[in-house]
Amino acid sequence: MWLNIQILRVPTSTSRDTVFYFLLQTRPKVRSPPHNVKYFFWLTFSKKVVTFFDIILRIIRRNDVHHPPQAHDLAAVERLQDARRTLIGEIGKVIVGQHSIIDSLLVALFSRGHCLLVGVPGLAKTRLISTVSQVLDLSFNRIQFTPDLMPTDITGSEILEEDRTTGKKVFRFVKGPVFANIVLADEINRTPPKTQAALLQAMQEHEVSAGGDTLSLPEPFFVLATQNPIEQEGTYPLPEAQLDRFMLNLWIDYPSPNEEKEIVRTTTGLATETPRSVLSGNDILALQDLVRRVPVADIVVDYAVDLVGRTRPNGEKAPDYIREWISWGAGPRASQYLILAAKSRAVLDGRTTPDIEDVRAFAVPVLRHRIVTNFNAEAEGVTPVAIIEKLLEPEKR
Repeated sequence: MWLNIQILRVPTSTSRDTVFYFLLQTRPKVRSPPHNVKYFFWLTFSKKVVTFFDIILRIIRRNDVHHPPQAHDLAAVERLQDARRTLIGEIGKVIVGQHSIIDSLLVALFSRGHCLLVGVPGLAKTRLISTVSQVLDLSFNRIQFTPDLMPTDITGSEILEEDRTTGKKVFRFVKGPVFANIVLADEINRTPPKTQAALLQAMQEHEVSAGGDTLSLPEPFFVLATQNPIEQEGTYPLPEAQLDRFMLNLWIDYPSPNEEKEIVRTTTGLATETPRSVLSGNDILALQDLVRRVPVADIVVDYAVDLVGRTRPNGEKAPDYIREWISWGAGPRASQYLILAAKSRAVLDGRTTPDIEDVRAFAVPVLRHRIVTNFNAEAEGVTPVAIIEKLLEPEKR
């Protein structure tokens, strides 16, 4: 115990040579056979001490946080944790269950990311998103994507109008529904790629270019898109470039029997509850900055980068089954989103820095839509989720 305490107190700048020099001072003199035995035991013990010191020092350095949290950030983390409880309580007045989906939406929101929700009709996807906008006191617009929807129906268009004072005709830009804090792209895969691409600049740069001008979108800006996995006729799968813009791909499942009973009771009567606003737009912007300031240990970053690297079939650390089942792996944006999700999850839980378990918790929603399986995987019925879970298996042992 004394040795462990003393080594852990050694500054991270201390080198192994310093420890070895200290051990040399205790070296026995070699004069006779008994001393040779003592020297042998001393040398063996010294090697073990130096090796143990190297391991402990490496752990300290890899977990060394370069920017420790400030006092005001610690207070902000506590406030966010309290706000999270209140948010979940207010959303629970309207939405029954779906706790993991709600937590993931909050993680993406505070990470400045966007979400793609996939689920069969009738699972309250739209109602959930509108409720989140209410409790966050944010503007909300819904865009129903159809085959005849045009890009200008999303971003806005210029109209020709006459100035009554001068009699001249001028063009005036009318903003589209994308100019809102929360935008619901309902059934986004029902419109052609030309219209889907209208969201690319908005999602990445939070800007819209129209009429020779670039207009900034209101902050915070959050896109939530929905898809129906059942119907495939008359749909247009999202291009990989646009899928990569979504931080999380969330699959909404059926409610449990008890949750469904509660849904029936609360939605077939006259009594209704209206959620109240908990956070304003300025509060959310401040909390988004807080998430960016959260320090991360090098070992957590290394784990996220290594996990994403093992999804690439041409990578050095790619397992054999990755080369057999995957055509294209995840890009660097996946590593960025894994760390941002881990940061946001840690802050929402009241912790000042994330760990590896936070990265693992969001491996599936971050990577699910970023890896492209090949014919071998489809023939064997292997899904991207199964591959990701297989990548996580070694760390469970």
